[in-house]
Amino acid sequence: MRVHRETKGRAGKGVTVITGLALDNDALARLAAALKKRCGSGGTVRDGTIEIQGDHRTTVLAALVELGHKARPAGG
Repeated sequence: MRVHRETKGRAGKGVTVITGLALDNDALARLAAALKKRCGSGGTVRDGTIEIQGDHRTTVLAALVELGHKARPAGG
């Protein structure tokens, strides 16, 4: 599972993207809801990835580790 920040195609607005999730759609939606609530931000599930609005990489990584997922930062 990788967590990175992306701005491409979003008019310069950054989102935190979580990829490499081996979960079904219902589990993805539940995880996305928990992460959005933890970050106090909006987001969506798109093409098997979770997108959280804003740069919340450290918060998302900490939350995923607490939930028992093996998450790593990606990119620089």
